[in-house]
Amino acid sequence: MIQATEPLQQSVVVFSTNYLPISRVNIRRAIVLLVTEKAEPMDLETETYTEVRSPNLILQVPAYIRLKFQSAERIWKVPPVNRRELLRRDHYQCQYCGSRKKLTIDHVLPRSKGGQHTWDNVVIACESCNTRKGDQTPQQVGMILHTTPKAPCHPAVLFAEEFWGKR
Repeated sequence: MIQATEPLQQSVVVFSTNYLPISRVNIRRAIVLLVTEKAEPMDLETETYTEVRSPNLILQVPAYIRLKFQSAERIWKVPPVNRRELLRRDHYQCQYCGSRKKLTIDHVLPRSKGGQHTWDNVVIACESCNTRKGDQTPQQVGMILHTTPKAPCHPAVLFAEEFWGKR
């Protein structure tokens, strides 16, 4: 049996005016955007409408909507290199062994050898891996990084990659 609030738990993909997927909003927000004519429905697939009923009205809410107004793109800056952002980027795990305990910051190319405190030279490492690596490069010690360090990407770009990757 379908619960009365079940349709309200669903989400709708929002596209920009130039058809780039930018976010996912709850169905209530999508209804507001459609009723105020700030967005229009998009038909990417057939039968992608969710029926929302009220005592006076039955609404067909599409799974995809496109904003009608051209908003200035949000200014997004690459966040500063700090512990919180590094932990988020590296998924709260050591980039050498995968441990999630006693995490520290490690410079891939040590600062004493000219390494900078930048996104492409800093990773999260557990205490034991960081101590084992010491003042050397991972290659010198025979350690392998699970991922190549890089700066975080714009959230809209990540959402678009995720959206189109599922298709």
